[in-house]
Order: sequence, then structure tokens, then C-alpha cells
Amino acid sequence: MNYANIKYYDISNGPGVRTSLFVSGCTHRCPGCFNEVAWDFGYGAPFTKEVRNQIFAACQPDYIAGLTLLGGEPMEPANQRELLPFVRNFKALYPQKTVWCYSGYTLEELTGQTPSRCRCEVTDELLRLLDVLVDGPFVQAEYDISLRFRGSANQRLLDMPRTLAAGQPVPWVDEPVFSTHTMD
Repeated sequence: MNYANIKYYDISNGPGVRTSLFVSGCTHRCPGCFNEVAWDFGYGAPFTKEVRNQIFAACQPDYIAGLTLLGGEPMEPANQRELLPFVRNFKALYPQKTVWCYSGYTLEELTGQTPSRCRCEVTDELLRLLDVLVDGPFVQAEYDISLRFRGSANQRLLDMPRTLAAGQPVPWVDEPVFSTHTMD
């Protein structure tokens, strides 16, 4: 697997300060995609043990809330197979930190409720390791800059532990940010 980019100290792709890994390879080719260069599976650099270790080290500080997987498409089967051991290790090292994943595939496609090319032998385990799945393709006609943590209105932010327990989509609930400052 190749990766297109790593953003350390990212505040755009999930709550808090995160490390975001943009994997290479995507077969969706959504019109208006912000990261077309990452459609090519060969783009970028190899996702080596050294790169994984750099990400693990970058996530160590307490102020890092977690890891976000984007692309390209993390849930392409070839990428899932490489990401599974990485995410397993991340969760073992940092059980208190969250893992977010952005996918153009829907939850229904990923779980096999709707037939799709994204399902493979590691999909179910990878889904169990995610805290939040942002699912669905980017749809230019539904683009809305005011949406938090997603690009188009069709995309859902799913609380994966609750979704898997319920057997149906459960939206992620954004925790309100309270200010200790009061205005008199």
C-alpha cells in the first residue's frame, strides 16, 4: 500500500488534534473530489514499518485525540488488508484514542447488506476497530461547507461501536464544547 500524505496536528478530520493518514488508491472517482491525485494506487510513497512507527510516535502526546484514515479510499480491499494490522497496533498502543475512517462506501456496502466490491476477509474486523465511520461518496450537488467533518450532505457520521451493537446505523453525536469564559 502507498500513502499520499500524512497530516500531523490535523483539526479538520475529526474532533480534537489528530494524525491523518491519506492512503493511495480509490476506484470511486467522485466528481469534485478534493484529493484526485490519490486515486492512483501507485501514487505517493510506500507505507513502510518506519512510516507506521513515525505515526505511532506522533500520536503519543496526550493532546493527540486519535488517528483518521482517509484517501484515496481506505476501504478498498487492498488498503484494508494493510490497514488492519496497523489499526490493531494503534488500538493496542492507544486504547483511549479514537480511530476515524472516511469511506466513499456506505456502511451497508461494507457490511454486505448491499453487494459491493469493498467486502473482503478483513472488513468486519476493521469495522470493529473504528470509532467513527464517515460513509458515502462525495456528491458535488450536496456539497455544503457548513457541515462538520464531512463534505456533502449524503455522508453520515456513524458511531461504529453503537452501530455494530444495534445492527443498524447510529449517528455519532458531537460532544458540545463548553467555554469556561462567561460574558457579563
